[in-house]
Amino acid sequence: MCSLLVATVRNRTATRSGFVAQSRAQSGGVMDRWRGKWALVTGPSAGIGREIARQLAAGGANLVLTARRRERLDELAAEARSRHGVEVEVLVADLGTPQAPPAIFDFTREMGIAVELLVNNAGFGAHGRFREQSFARLAEMVQVNITAVMHLTHLFLPQMIERGRGDILVVSSTAAFQPVPYLAAYAATKAFDLLWAEALAEEVRKHGVRVCVLCPGSTTTEFQEIAGSPRHALRVPETAEKVARVGLHAMAAGKRVVVSGGRNWLGAQAHRLVPRFTVTKMAARLFEKQD
Repeated sequence: MCSLLVATVRNRTATRSGFVAQSRAQSGGVMDRWRGKWALVTGPSAGIGREIARQLAAGGANLVLTARRRERLDELAAEARSRHGVEVEVLVADLGTPQAPPAIFDFTREMGIAVELLVNNAGFGAHGRFREQSFARLAEMVQVNITAVMHLTHLFLPQMIERGRGDILVVSSTAAFQPVPYLAAYAATKAFDLLWAEALAEEVRKHGVRVCVLCPGSTTTEFQEIAGSPRHALRVPETAEKVARVGLHAMAAGKRVVVSGGRNWLGAQAHRLVPRFTVTKMAARLFEKQD
């Protein structure tokens, strides 16, 4: 995830049985909302998604983990079972394909799993000049970052409404708050996630379903490597563990949007203080590769 305009603002510090006691201490009671219930986490192979899954398991939640890399999923599942005594199901799926969301939904239905928390975490970026990027890669990004998020939510939401409860956590980015040259398509997908999820939160509020958007800035994950972003754009990164904690605490508290880190929050508000074209120029200088 990318942290924007931080150079323009000042820094601000703003499971059961024998495992229950340890889990309660680690979660501080915040995640009791999901204790003994099922959470579906997409993209938990690394980074923020992995930390979200770990913290949910520490809080006593059962997990459905889905991503492309079987080995990493199995390792995380074994860790959650052994450390916290929770139930974990693993499904290998590629959200870059339209068939993945229905396959994931059918898997949970066949297993008799009622998903109480849907974590739409999977996503990726692509850095570079738009005209030089592979359109197939850009289309795949839209599929993963937008279409799969909507599709999974569309599939699981009716069950939540019928039960009168449910939570949906959408991982967006601080890139959602302004145009980002050289990450143009990525930032646009995250802006979609932010606005769509905020609107959805109001739609479903009366049904007992809550929607929260987590907007991280620079984070120590595989994102920069996969996106091909320049190293100088990674300014004062937060840990994935901290970002996951912020997101889950906000979800449990019923917040609709949360930006992880005071410095990132200030950067995300820059577009309200200066003209948009100025923000865009500053973002371009930050993300343009230095030859």
